[in-house]
Amino acid sequence: MNYSRVAGTGSYLPEKIVTNADLEKILDTSDQWIRERTGICERRVARADETSSDMAEVAGRRAMEAAATDPQEIGLIVVGTTTPDLVFPSTACLLQARLGLPDCGAMDVNAACSGFLYALSIADKYIRCGDAKKALVIGVDKLTAMIDWNDRGTAVLFGDGAGAVVLEASDEAGILSTHIHAAGRHSGLLGVDVGVSTGFKAEPGGGVRMKMKGNEVFKVAVRTLGRIVDETLEHNQMEQSDLDWLIPHQANYRIITATARKLGMTMDQVVVTVDKHGNTSAGSVPLALDAAARSGKIKRGEILLLEAFGGGFTWASALIKY
Repeated sequence: MNYSRVAGTGSYLPEKIVTNADLEKILDTSDQWIRERTGICERRVARADETSSDMAEVAGRRAMEAAATDPQEIGLIVVGTTTPDLVFPSTACLLQARLGLPDCGAMDVNAACSGFLYALSIADKYIRCGDAKKALVIGVDKLTAMIDWNDRGTAVLFGDGAGAVVLEASDEAGILSTHIHAAGRHSGLLGVDVGVSTGFKAEPGGGVRMKMKGNEVFKVAVRTLGRIVDETLEHNQMEQSDLDWLIPHQANYRIITATARKLGMTMDQVVVTVDKHGNTSAGSVPLALDAAARSGKIKRGEILLLEAFGGGFTWASALIKY
């Protein structure tokens, strides 16, 4: 039976750093308030002319380099994003051409902050069924393009970035399991109210703006991530003690610590980048994974639990033997 394994990782962060002190100058907020409620100290903001595909291209190239993979070996590219360059062609199609990939399948997946894990699940299934030997999976978002910088509830939270992995076929299981879920009944708690079939009605003052009911999102996220942790371990007949690392969606430090407590893990076993990156949506988990891989924090053979929660609501997990 074919399995898939992570052969290499890559990431990209824009150059511009916006600190909490910078936000204090334009918002009724403080560094202390932001740190205490979110754990965020700074976030990266893409240039106005820097697109999701620009960021994803760099992350993808770095992942292929780390995996010693020639672009012509890639048999599928799946991009998790909520901020595509265009309505169509998909960002994945644009990247296929820019990266010099063969005429393989290319698709975007929109599952908000869970987008990378949704994309990883799809690519894993393609490799398992033998339809691809290597796949490039990317999570990328430019959420600051949808931020109202006058809204303290969202402006302090989000940043931009991209992360990527190369999956390859293996005789031994690397991706042990993936799990994806959604609950559209919560759609009103986090999202954007404009789109193609609704007429792209811009917000007052122009543009597209994200809206979030923060307290409600927090409560549902903590409860939901607890359930998917249980589901993932039960599916693999594992105990909490079998996990070496938790690599969570980097949305809020309080959510991360709540998940770690449920697993009985110390924060020394949790990869945390939210302080430096903010919430980069679909880029969040692969950015954290790449940071841990390149720093040597995680080692081959260790068991990693990846999880994410995003607008939709969507939530997802992956259990990986790295």
